[in-house]
Amino acid sequence: MLDQTEPIAPSSQGQSPRKIAATYFPGFAVAVLIAISAQFLSEHYGVPATLMALLLGTSLSVLSESGTRTAPGIHLTSRAVLRFGVALLGARVSLEVLSELGLSMLCLVIAALVSTISFAMLAGRIGGIDWRSSLLVGGAVAICGASAAVALNAVLPERKNADRDLTLAIVVITVLSTSAMILYPMLAAQLHFSALEAGVFIGGTIHDVAQVVGAGFAISDETGEIATIVKIVRVTLLGPTIIATSILVTALGASAGRKPPGPSRLVPGFVLGFVLLAALKSLGLLPEEAANVAAGLSRWALLTALAAVGLKTSVREFAAVKGSVIALALLATGFLAAFIIVGLLWHRG
Repeated sequence: MLDQTEPIAPSSQGQSPRKIAATYFPGFAVAVLIAISAQFLSEHYGVPATLMALLLGTSLSVLSESGTRTAPGIHLTSRAVLRFGVALLGARVSLEVLSELGLSMLCLVIAALVSTISFAMLAGRIGGIDWRSSLLVGGAVAICGASAAVALNAVLPERKNADRDLTLAIVVITVLSTSAMILYPMLAAQLHFSALEAGVFIGGTIHDVAQVVGAGFAISDETGEIATIVKIVRVTLLGPTIIATSILVTALGASAGRKPPGPSRLVPGFVLGFVLLAALKSLGLLPEEAANVAAGLSRWALLTALAAVGLKTSVREFAAVKGSVIALALLATGFLAAFIIVGLLWHRG
């Protein structure tokens, strides 16, 4: 449960490894067990694992309250393990896919991403939504759903209700992505899109990778392959977006009168790790086995961290959520779809 009296993890300085393990392991173990349960439910019932991790964690949020034995480990997991998982995300992207799409379609995808985030920021400002929440929603819609939300949240300044905002964003984005997986193939057929156009539309608008694959191959094998490439391009753009966000946050902090951070804080270490792994994979310097191991670790680290985020989020906090945040996610999703459709029709000429 996140509030102004959120428990602070005790300092490990001067403590023995045994004492450190005794302090943090119970909360970490709870998050791992929830992640395993979420993955089991996903494999057997087809529900998104990230969504289940959040919901299962939220149902047990009492375990993160101040004074509980599991609280320190839960709070550490929601931060440290999350950053570790984001860093390893770099092993799942490659810049090679940029050359497979073609310049005009690549420009359309990039323009859609930038425009959607900008639209979300502007609409959020008009609606009185905090700019950090607007950026979180806009980035999740424009890039890759839950993974983008988690990565962006990691570089945003700490704030009250940050975990609640992240949980809400992922829940809303997951529901919208599932709806899009069903509706967008029918919309592509109504617009008489070719296999290429349908692939760009599906891959450029649906938030979750698995749902992009499902919707794309539901139309045709060619559409599915193109949609997957477009989606990977969007995921690849996560790295530059994280770096730009980190620099933006630093600039806003300096303009607010806070002491500028040193060079090592301008771009956080886990972001550098992300970029390094992506570069190594793109240059062919990361062995396939190592990339697969890193990608698997990243997935489990993020799932465990999301379980911890859910554990820190009380159901009661959602009563204070403004409907404008949900409306913003809907507007941003609609804007992204409209932008891609207009771009494809204009390209058709």
